[in-house]
Amino acid sequence: MECQCEKDNPEDAAGGWWNMQMGTFTVVGYLLYRFSQTLPALIRWPIRIFCSLTGVSTLWSWVSHLVGTLRGIQGLCKWLSRIWCFIGSSSSKFKWLIAVILGSEMEPSSSGACKPGLRLIILGLTRGGRTSLADVLLGKSKKHASKGQLMESTRRSTVIDSREVVVVETPDVLGTSLVPEKRAREVLRSLQLCGPGPHAFLLVVQASGSKPGVDHDIMNAILTTINTFGAETAGFIIPVLIQPDHRDELPNPDFNYMAVRTFLRLRIEENTIPKELKKIRREVMELVMEVESQNEGHFVHELQKREESIREELLNDMTSALAEKLPLQY
Repeated sequence: MECQCEKDNPEDAAGGWWNMQMGTFTVVGYLLYRFSQTLPALIRWPIRIFCSLTGVSTLWSWVSHLVGTLRGIQGLCKWLSRIWCFIGSSSSKFKWLIAVILGSEMEPSSSGACKPGLRLIILGLTRGGRTSLADVLLGKSKKHASKGQLMESTRRSTVIDSREVVVVETPDVLGTSLVPEKRAREVLRSLQLCGPGPHAFLLVVQASGSKPGVDHDIMNAILTTINTFGAETAGFIIPVLIQPDHRDELPNPDFNYMAVRTFLRLRIEENTIPKELKKIRREVMELVMEVESQNEGHFVHELQKREESIREELLNDMTSALAEKLPLQY
């Protein structure tokens, strides 16, 4: 059988050998060129001239520029990512500044989820310290504090520990500076502003002897609050005694008989430092959350029960009226 194998072509073999030599020559030339950059000038220049004559330096110079451009883009991306990380970390650190601009206070929380809100009604007699306590809870400084005597219930809110806190400050609804009709209206209005119901009533009473001309009786204040808002209010009342100087300011044994579970003694002065104000705010909020836990919810007044009933009746009436207007089928 005759062999059909082709004979080797000397020209192809010579071409392959030449390509291999040029590849080896190029690699060696580039290595010499890079190595020459670390050598003294007397040795470096002959090697550079050799690489220039062979064209190796031009090729690898272009490659070096390309690699340098890619490294520059990589460095730019790293720089931009660092700036973005800095902006992200700074925004979380300066949340307090945003809160100050918006008029509320935000405090750090261990959990990112928003917690259920709390609603508070602040009660008290004239010059008892209602506004001072409200400003402390809202994080207001002396220069931003409310001025003048309060004539109607006001609703303000803030954020404390990722929890919205609604503070409704009332006028003198427990005293006699307002006519009965005005007092009754403000009592009901405070409940509406605090809907669907407050979690606690902060009853602010100035300690006897702490202010000239101020003589408040904490027991009478508690009884007046219960008579005004209803007997079920007792478990939601937190008496707050302002500026107590003596232990005998504590209530008598009848205090426990009225089902008032907690009692708070605070000292709020004009020159109180922010750290102490924050401590007072934390103490009040802990007591409010304790009352909420004991009552398993918020206080519901008869007004709010009737409002819900009327709202349900109105919804049923409007549903029936709208259903009569709708076609039976399309």
